[in-house]
Amino acid sequence: MGEDQVLTAPGGKPSDVERIKDESHFLRGTLKEVIEEPISLGIPEDDNRLMKFHGSYLQDDRDLRTERQKQKLEPAYQFMLRVRLPGGVATPAQWLVMDDLAEKNGNGTLKITTRQTWQMHGILKWNMKETIQKIHSTLLDTIAACGDVNRNVLCSSNPYQSEVHSEVYEWSKRLSNALLPKTRAYHEIWLDEEKVAGSKEMDDTEPMYGPLYLPRKFKIGIAVPPSNDIDVFSQDLGFIAIIEGGRIIGFNVAIGGGMGSSHGDKTTYPQLAKVIGFCPPEKIYEVSEKTITIQRDYGNRSVRKNARFKYTIDRLGLETVKNELEQRLGWKFEEARAFQFEYNGDRYGWVKGLEDKWHFTLFIQNGRVADFGEYKLKTGLREIAKIHTGEFRLTTNQNIIIANITSQSKEKITELIKKYGLTDGEYYSALRRSSMACVALPTCGLAMAESERFLPKLIDKIETIVDENGLREKEITIRMTGCPNGCARPGLGEIALMGKASGKYNMYLGAAFDGSRLNKMYRENIGEDEIVSELRLLLTRYGKERLEGEHFGDFVIRSGIIKATTDGTNFHD
Repeated sequence: MGEDQVLTAPGGKPSDVERIKDESHFLRGTLKEVIEEPISLGIPEDDNRLMKFHGSYLQDDRDLRTERQKQKLEPAYQFMLRVRLPGGVATPAQWLVMDDLAEKNGNGTLKITTRQTWQMHGILKWNMKETIQKIHSTLLDTIAACGDVNRNVLCSSNPYQSEVHSEVYEWSKRLSNALLPKTRAYHEIWLDEEKVAGSKEMDDTEPMYGPLYLPRKFKIGIAVPPSNDIDVFSQDLGFIAIIEGGRIIGFNVAIGGGMGSSHGDKTTYPQLAKVIGFCPPEKIYEVSEKTITIQRDYGNRSVRKNARFKYTIDRLGLETVKNELEQRLGWKFEEARAFQFEYNGDRYGWVKGLEDKWHFTLFIQNGRVADFGEYKLKTGLREIAKIHTGEFRLTTNQNIIIANITSQSKEKITELIKKYGLTDGEYYSALRRSSMACVALPTCGLAMAESERFLPKLIDKIETIVDENGLREKEITIRMTGCPNGCARPGLGEIALMGKASGKYNMYLGAAFDGSRLNKMYRENIGEDEIVSELRLLLTRYGKERLEGEHFGDFVIRSGIIKATTDGTNFHD
């Protein structure tokens, strides 16, 4: 960075969230008092904003809104609670506690998120403290699972390279712990930690985040080529493992990804992270910390929809940010090393790994763990957890790997898989196995349209088209969200549908199968019949005209159906 070049943050009045953080006494607010207030199931909005830093936020059942309004009742308030689970790895004992809490304090289901963790819905205010304490008893927590801080750190859950994955998981776990907020607010409010008068703990400091924390959320992920299952280019900060001789020699560093946008606002867009260089493995801690401090210092604290790190980079310039990062680090990145991604989905079914350990990947449609009529998914997983001696890995594609199964227990687990009809998706189309949807209605307050409840029914109709054109085993990534905030990484779907209004969606096409190219809008504000009609035309052409090995996203670009989007700044062109 030249001496005459001065970095500045955007001007303007700080958003109200900045005020809330400033007045919160390091994320405490009045949460301790309001969570115990017995009259209302809700909490004040200022405290709800702070709840995110503790892994939760207030929702209401939107299916019941109108009826409750007629009865002059407050909304059916409930809390969503998300666990911090670096790399998505959990023990059977932790699984059983989460299963039990979902039954006793939640809505009876668990949702596997695209950030490799669980979230529970339907928790009443007076059950929150007990729920968090029981999660804590399993050595888990919900700290920083939401909020303007670094979120759950992702890593590839590839069972083909279990030795490498084990190393990457350790990096993700240590990185997640190192980047936690330092305030003791969480422990005081939920775990009854008492302050000692005159002690140093009375004086909270946040040496990395500062008293206002970040302008917006921050996401980190570690990918292991050839799998891009974590969609590393969608992360604010991505590390791409470089492997030589069966070991990790370091990481390529990519910065500035993010999926969220706002309908009709061209100043917002999804963006791809850009690779800026290579660093040794042990350097990822300081790279992460210094990158976060740049966003802390120069991110937009006035307009939250423009506050993600991607906008900071696009405003200041990639080279400027890289130079500032190297200046703060005190050393320069090496040249990026060669790598290649081949896919970004999961590999289903049985796989044998190292040391005679087995892995079984289950297909979990849209990540919802529940018993569905005769399909006893939740019950089956509970019974497996009771005898499993390995671990569960939650994937970023909302699936579950029953991992590190010994040869001795493989037969028993196989029997339970068959008994409860648990599936790796072999009876489904490759399209369905490559699908993802966010929660949306009825609980998400941002949802403009259905997602999780609608996508399976829509795929029923699309599968007919797929079968007619000989594409049943052709993987095509399809993603649906109830709004454009990007929770199911829709900008990287070869087919993506973002909710615009009740029953209406914007259709996007043209992302790369390996997660290296964004999609672009193809049709705006269309309903189910139009979606099916458009996909019938497109998939029929694809079935007839595709080249050998050509993915759907590449086909629509080559055929001139949609223009390639190689950078978020041309997403709206």
